[in-house]
Amino acid sequence: MACTQEVVFDLNLIENSALEDGLAGWAPVGSCTALSVQEEEPAKVPTETINDVGEDFRPSGRYILASGRADEADGLRQAIKGALKPRVTYRVSGWISLGGGAAAEGPGHAVRVNLRVDDECVVEGGAVCAEVGKWTEIKGAFRLKRSPCAAAVYVQGAPAGVDVKVMDLQVFATDRKARFRKLRRKTDKVRKRDVVLNFGSAASGISGASVRVMQMDSSFPFGACINPSVIQNPAFVDFFTKHFDWAVFENELKWYHTEAQQGQLNYADSDALLDFCDRYGKPVRGHCIFWAVENTVQQWVKNLDNDQLTSAVQGRLQSLLTRYAGRFPHYDVNNEMLHGSYYRGRLGDDIDAFMFREAARLDPGATLFVNDYNVEGGNDPNATPEKYIEQIAALQQKGAPVGGIGLQGHVTNPVGEVICDALDKLSAATDLPVWLTELDVCESDVDLRADDLEVVLREAYAHPAVEGVVFWGFMQGHMWRQDAFVDLRREWTSHARGHIDSAGHFKFRGYHGTYVVQLVTATGKVHKTFSVEKGDTPLVLDMNL
Repeated sequence: MACTQEVVFDLNLIENSALEDGLAGWAPVGSCTALSVQEEEPAKVPTETINDVGEDFRPSGRYILASGRADEADGLRQAIKGALKPRVTYRVSGWISLGGGAAAEGPGHAVRVNLRVDDECVVEGGAVCAEVGKWTEIKGAFRLKRSPCAAAVYVQGAPAGVDVKVMDLQVFATDRKARFRKLRRKTDKVRKRDVVLNFGSAASGISGASVRVMQMDSSFPFGACINPSVIQNPAFVDFFTKHFDWAVFENELKWYHTEAQQGQLNYADSDALLDFCDRYGKPVRGHCIFWAVENTVQQWVKNLDNDQLTSAVQGRLQSLLTRYAGRFPHYDVNNEMLHGSYYRGRLGDDIDAFMFREAARLDPGATLFVNDYNVEGGNDPNATPEKYIEQIAALQQKGAPVGGIGLQGHVTNPVGEVICDALDKLSAATDLPVWLTELDVCESDVDLRADDLEVVLREAYAHPAVEGVVFWGFMQGHMWRQDAFVDLRREWTSHARGHIDSAGHFKFRGYHGTYVVQLVTATGKVHKTFSVEKGDTPLVLDMNL
């Protein structure tokens, strides 16, 4: 029979996490020959940790050293006390480092934290790219479909012969509602502004008159992925035109679609989709000029020698960018460079920056993006915020005009604090705008899917570096409840009613965007439009009706 337990948020489910009782509760895994408790020098203890955590989650300085490892599967484990509940998002937190040895040399090695449930099911709990002499924070998460009677957490990874260090490993349930309360306060600061409508010299005649303010558009755009099939669906077209501001093509602009066979260009689908968006006044993200992952590269391109490939790359840039000059405000230049390096492997380290430089020369009005996945999830050692920042800096050093950061947002068990931590790091290091470019989730339960997407949307909307969100597959039957999205957009829209005061003012606090004000006087109704932009001081607008 399944165990039951009330969820207690922020309670660590791993006993003796800070090792006050030595190794009590901990055991070696595989052929690991020794576990020992060590203490780090104060100067080396990590001082920075993920945002919004209490003192109980800060590093203690004590850690377990797992040595004598003969295989990557060797490591350590501990049973989780109590019962885990299904449908709850749990966070995995702690710090990982590596010991010395020749096998530990290099840029880092993957160390993974997993759960074994009832000794039969392995659940991924997080992964880091660990390094010698440096503590890296684990930021994993997991969710179970049923209540297990037994569960244990395992730490494994890094090459044989490398010591693994684990400090303050914790598992606890996340409190989404508490996080949302904080985000509402943050959103009010980031996305709203005090407004004073000044009716000036007419005040003496209209004091006390009725005023109604209605927001017409938001300065924060939401978009959706489209393809030739969905734009034939009247229900999709109706929802898309009413609720979305931007679009992106699913596959129709990718090189393997526009030139499946060498020299046979096919822009018919992208032309039709672009005409559809132009008809409804929706800007489009250009996705993508190139794709760095090898299995996305068409075979005829792979068959070229290096000189021919260089010419083909130049031809692709010339063909696409001149044909659509001025029509795509954004371009993803070389998609997923954290996960693939096909063109760099063939043509050298400068080719990625060359793509950016040439794209800027051919269409100088477009903002050029890097675009990748898993950066905001904390579960992919190949795609950390730090590695993304290094990639952007390397491109910029070679003259690439990187204008924006794309986070694809294909999320699994999202944790708001982890997403915010990634956004904070990216914005602080690069000062570039961030877009979520392909937002979707893999959760099959429609209600949990809606909850997961609300986590991501609230984090994105509350963060000042994020300038837009584009959904992937919104209307194709595997997204989330439409009403949940509509409710959020309604929450993030401002309307106000009241009367003009004796000084001739009407005051309200509103989200950034365009508005219409309606003034009702004895002689009739008067309408006027205005915009509310970002600003730290009250916006005073003279109405001059």
